[in-house]
Amino acid sequence: MSDDFEDVFNNAEDFYRKLAKKMFREMEDIEEAIKSGKLEGNWDIKPIEELGVKGYIARGRFQFGDKAAPKTLKLPQQITEEMREPLADVFQDKDNIKLYVELPGVEKKDIQLNVTLGQAEIKAKNFYKAIDLPTQDIESYKATANYKNGVLEVTIPKTKKTGANEQKTTIKIE
Repeated sequence: MSDDFEDVFNNAEDFYRKLAKKMFREMEDIEEAIKSGKLEGNWDIKPIEELGVKGYIARGRFQFGDKAAPKTLKLPQQITEEMREPLADVFQDKDNIKLYVELPGVEKKDIQLNVTLGQAEIKAKNFYKAIDLPTQDIESYKATANYKNGVLEVTIPKTKKTGANEQKTTIKIE
């Protein structure tokens, strides 16, 4: 092995040792600050000193100074009021097209589902999605929909004949 190569590994090893020592000193300082009351919060710090393993396990959160920790996460009003596109999956077999649309936090009564030739349209509170169907050969008037646990499941039967004259159908959600 060349001297330069060996120097690189020795330097990396020295750097790691210095970094580990500094990290351990800082963890000891944090642990002491918590015990003395200088650092408030709900912490559980345990040193690990086993054969071949040395470190800390730290769990919890702390606060500095008089600033209280937030109790709940609040989204900005702009985000909660803007229209969002829900996640959706489209599957088909020889008889049906199945749609699965995620509408978290929406009441069933607030969902409007329309199926037209080649497209399903979902409107619910702040959600909107138009889904292109994989075929136009459908019987939209026979479509069914169920809403449970924030997921809208829509089944649209396929037909063998072309439905070029078919109009928009509003589907009742069960």
